[in-house]
Amino acid sequence: MKVAKFGGTSLASAEQIEKICAIVTADPARRLVVVSAPGKRDREDTKVTDLLIEVVRAQLTNQDGHTALARVIDRYAAIIADLGLPDTALAPIVADFERRLAMSTSDEALYADAMKAGGEDNCARLVAEYLRHNGAEAHYLDPGEGGLILSEEPGNARVLQASYGKLRQLKDRPGITIFPGFFGYSPTGRVVTFSRGGSDITGAILAAAVDATVYENFTDVDSVFVANPALVENPVAVAEITYREMRELSYAGFSVFHDEALEPVFHAGIPVVVKNTNNPQAPGTRIVPERAVGDRPVVGIAATDGFCSVYISKYLMNREVGFGRRLLAIFEDEGISFEHTPSGIDNMSVIVRESYFNHAAEERVLRRIRTELEVDELSVARGLALVMVVGEGMHHTIGLASRACTAFARASVNIEMINQGSSEVSMMFGIAAADIPAAVRSLYGEFFASSG
Repeated sequence: MKVAKFGGTSLASAEQIEKICAIVTADPARRLVVVSAPGKRDREDTKVTDLLIEVVRAQLTNQDGHTALARVIDRYAAIIADLGLPDTALAPIVADFERRLAMSTSDEALYADAMKAGGEDNCARLVAEYLRHNGAEAHYLDPGEGGLILSEEPGNARVLQASYGKLRQLKDRPGITIFPGFFGYSPTGRVVTFSRGGSDITGAILAAAVDATVYENFTDVDSVFVANPALVENPVAVAEITYREMRELSYAGFSVFHDEALEPVFHAGIPVVVKNTNNPQAPGTRIVPERAVGDRPVVGIAATDGFCSVYISKYLMNREVGFGRRLLAIFEDEGISFEHTPSGIDNMSVIVRESYFNHAAEERVLRRIRTELEVDELSVARGLALVMVVGEGMHHTIGLASRACTAFARASVNIEMINQGSSEVSMMFGIAAADIPAAVRSLYGEFFASSG
């Protein structure tokens, strides 16, 4: 049994939906299909999820959300018409969105989740209907009925272990099951969503639950590339990559795969294949537990911005037992997770995401650090980007850090911070966000230019 997940670009139009239905029915093993909400039809278009966020924004600011919702319904109406489905197919979709619109906004986060989830939910119904229209045995399945139970954390939910027992029964369902991605239900029965792009997570959870032979993740590219094609022209394609490598690269900005989506399949040992809906014959990129490293120690380069660094210095910090714990406890009390903590004998930096560290939070955290830890020096640097150089072969290769630093110097990029994980699968560099393009291109030239 294969689990196939299709992203937003694969569902953006009737033409794309026709493609995915052909892909699904071409292989009888593809019996469990996860769908996203319709994405962009072209660069100027707007994703359905973004349209639904506009609806939420209108409702929460005492405006009329009907105008924004009309654009959402128009997208589904156009798809239904172009697929040749009867006009009656639109009525339940309209009714569902109207029901969501009229829900209570007393809990704004839960209201937003319920509205956003409508994109995937109604898309799944539509795909199932089109498959039946073409003679296939296909069934829409609500995630609650299927057993996908998530933590009650709107916009950032995580799967609860209790889900897997009931989800395992999906392998025994007849025909093709169409399962909406991105959302599930909390133990109290409320709709909650994963973080943005969470349909990848839904697919991985289902693949692990049914012990799939493979989890196929269909997107709009033939494979994963060693660097962002928007920054590097015609980058080298990756044929095979390990879970650990992909996790590091996804964390640092590889948009092909959600960075949390590998956890369920990693623990289950299920291989993932990233494939192209528009070119399904292409072999794609396999994500596997282990791979032969060969003569290329680096498998990818990724960069992402939106970070800041809190720098702390205190003489004889290394002699002060519990200093690091007390420092991180301050961030914990403020509900701020940290990303990295590079340190020296008398100094330490805490890297956090700027989205979690607004100026009010910064003021509170710095005040507590000064008073509770009595530091000598304290500062915050914003506009930081993290660049990751990733590869299982790095552990056994001498001189990679020197080559990376040479590439940064060649591009006149100043390194604010260097950190290497204890697994030695990656090296991380902190640079100014504005330097991302120059840094990635120079690193690509250093490690891959002779390969492609």
